[in-house]
Amino acid sequence: MQNFHDFRFHIFDKHRRTHCLRSNRTTLLAGISSLLVCASFFTAILIGKYPISLTALLAGDRMAIRTFWILRLPRALMALFGGFGLGIAGFVYQTIFGNPLASPDIIGVSSGASAGAAFAILFVSSGIVGTTVFAFVGGLLAVCVSLGLSALAPGKSRSSIVLAGIAVHALAQTILMFLKLTADPEKELASIEYWIMGSLGGVTLSKIPFSIAAICLCSALIFALHRHLLMLSVHEEEARMLGISVGTMRMALLFLATFAVSAVVSVTGLISFVGLLAPHTARILCGHNRRSCCFLSGTIGSFLLLTADTLAKSIAKTELPISIFTSLLGAPFLIYLILAKREEDTL
Repeated sequence: MQNFHDFRFHIFDKHRRTHCLRSNRTTLLAGISSLLVCASFFTAILIGKYPISLTALLAGDRMAIRTFWILRLPRALMALFGGFGLGIAGFVYQTIFGNPLASPDIIGVSSGASAGAAFAILFVSSGIVGTTVFAFVGGLLAVCVSLGLSALAPGKSRSSIVLAGIAVHALAQTILMFLKLTADPEKELASIEYWIMGSLGGVTLSKIPFSIAAICLCSALIFALHRHLLMLSVHEEEARMLGISVGTMRMALLFLATFAVSAVVSVTGLISFVGLLAPHTARILCGHNRRSCCFLSGTIGSFLLLTADTLAKSIAKTELPISIFTSLLGAPFLIYLILAKREEDTL
């Protein structure tokens, strides 16, 4: 009996030490990622076509202050909150669908949101509220169609949602091309092209309050529902046994994630791979799926978008689309994930 108690104590102590080590590592990762985000945020403010310095700002230089308020601060804030929103949304999609390839751009949400924004520009209003609402409707329709197609697939494997998303992405792109053909070449077409390329160049202080508020609200609600989100990652029957209304909770979380993506896309245009890279990198670093991993997904997303925006506005004489740099990182990472999945299936 004494040996049995000693064994139980040894197992409990081992689990306690493992939990402490994981908690310490997660805290350290959260601290490092927050510092990197702060550094990239201040770098994004200071670096650009018209460089400014902290000394000039403190000295009251009129040109530096004007550049700071009009050009730098709005796009840095949008990159900060937009990257966080895309990272959190990617975490939700990957957790619910149980697939590391699930992300806003892979499953068609970003394309659907862009098509919705283009429809708003042509037929409703080019204002930020109108484009955000229609971008949200387009993104939500894309999610619903992807879910419907994956449910019809035989076997219902985890890859079916990705294949359905590719089909929805192609459909949304077709609708987008049709809308471009009907657009006024001198006015509306330029605005639609802006969504496709993805850029923070047109961001102003007047455009970001609604989007940032929507991202913060959705992120806060996702954090509050994190326990339910984790339960949705297990088998549906097990989640129901734990008292979760699977259908309602899944749609609520997808609703929040899609609205966050739409709030970003309506201001920045189509930005690729941030929602794929950020949550997967966070899981590799954390080794678990807890709330801290969700937060780390957001901070990595912020860091990626801030860094990509800094490169987009400073690496060449003319500003480049931001998706060029996110795709340079995301495309090789996507190939790695596909190859890793193939090796896993062959074992």
